[in-house]
Amino acid sequence: MKAHDQMYIDGAWRPAVGRDTIAVVNPADEQVIAHVPAGTAEDVDAAVRAARAAFPAWAATPPAERSARLTALADALAARKDVLAETITAELGSPLPLSQMVHAGVPVLVAASYAELAARHTFEERIGNSTVLLEPVGVVGAITPWNYPLHQIVAKVAPALAAGCTVVLKPAEDTPLTAQLFAEATEAAGLPPGVFNLVTGLGPVAGQALAAHEDVDLVSFTGSTAVGKQIGATAGAAVKRVALELGGKSANVILPGADLAKAVNVGIANVMTNSGQTCSAWTRMLVDAERYDEAVELAANAVTKYVVGERVGPLVNAKQQARVRGYITKGVEEGARLIAGGPDAPLEMETGFYVSPTVFADVTPDMTIAQEEIFGPVVSILRYEDVDDALRIANDTVYGLAGAVWAADDEEAVAFARRMDTGQVDINGGRFNPLAPFGGYKQSGVGRELGPHGLAEYLQTKSLQF
Repeated sequence: MKAHDQMYIDGAWRPAVGRDTIAVVNPADEQVIAHVPAGTAEDVDAAVRAARAAFPAWAATPPAERSARLTALADALAARKDVLAETITAELGSPLPLSQMVHAGVPVLVAASYAELAARHTFEERIGNSTVLLEPVGVVGAITPWNYPLHQIVAKVAPALAAGCTVVLKPAEDTPLTAQLFAEATEAAGLPPGVFNLVTGLGPVAGQALAAHEDVDLVSFTGSTAVGKQIGATAGAAVKRVALELGGKSANVILPGADLAKAVNVGIANVMTNSGQTCSAWTRMLVDAERYDEAVELAANAVTKYVVGERVGPLVNAKQQARVRGYITKGVEEGARLIAGGPDAPLEMETGFYVSPTVFADVTPDMTIAQEEIFGPVVSILRYEDVDDALRIANDTVYGLAGAVWAADDEEAVAFARRMDTGQVDINGGRFNPLAPFGGYKQSGVGRELGPHGLAEYLQTKSLQF
């Protein structure tokens, strides 16, 4: 690892303009593990200028060569898999097995998928008497969150590079060490200077400067809906494109006749993964009235498997811990029935930003915990009377990012999923697909990530008439 006190701009590690730094804290023991530069608008400007200067040559690089660089990037990430996993565990608090398998493992697959797409994608086609060209948008400002620090970087940077764009990355201030390792991987992959640049810093300073910079052509942001709205407004004033992957309040709909035990157990596991810090988590479990009590009992038993400090890590920081505890307290105050967990930290954990895995029963659709994104290990179980009622409840939030449907057969589940106002639905426990588009309806965002649809976000269209 290069020195933590440097940023990666124009193919070189360099100190920031200012002297301010950001402390990186291990959320499991609350100890400072590193300091990184608090980048300024001047640092962002230097990175954007480097990306702008590198853009013409990278955009003109044949897709086969861009593909080769992405293959080298995937290989470089794979070679660093162990240190990446250890770093993510240290700065995010994720249990090491999850860091190894998901946090460090999945991004290698995603990077490799874009290497393949770059090689075989059609960037030019004939339509009648026209030749239609798909060209790179230009300089991309990528602003990534802390909850999946490497995956979100790769999900933005890899398609941008495959399209022929150059990138300036501003990672979340809680997890910048992972971003520094990623920058090392781009260096090892032989990307030309300026094609990828890294500026660490605070969102209101470095992030805002990146979103507002006149030479940034597209801003790709993943984070809260509130910040996404601000970035959208900033980009809109300059008529620049945005890709926004925002909040979620996804429904896990268990239809009559479904395998109830499997649906409940997988549903609980889905929310407890990454300590509930997943925007697409199925935080609302919808069960028909006839089997509701059985589902509640199953959920209470299932959640006992998720031991704090082993399968469930801490939340990322003290602010997030307080936020999630506040929601749990609100749920109790509004009349939901607590069947597991609660607002207090686990008694056996003397330090760390832990929250007990929590399950609520008797939740109604109008309760705060059924409407707002909690971003912690909290499940709300709601009762519905019939299928139409289940659909009404599932669609009754401002979000529409993901969801799940369980039924006696796939055809019934698909029929229900087609009526859900959400961007991605898992049918009877469908597996993750790194090529399927991911993104939301309504206030869950604009645009898509992953696969060819993710690549399309970084391309613009030109037609030549003959």
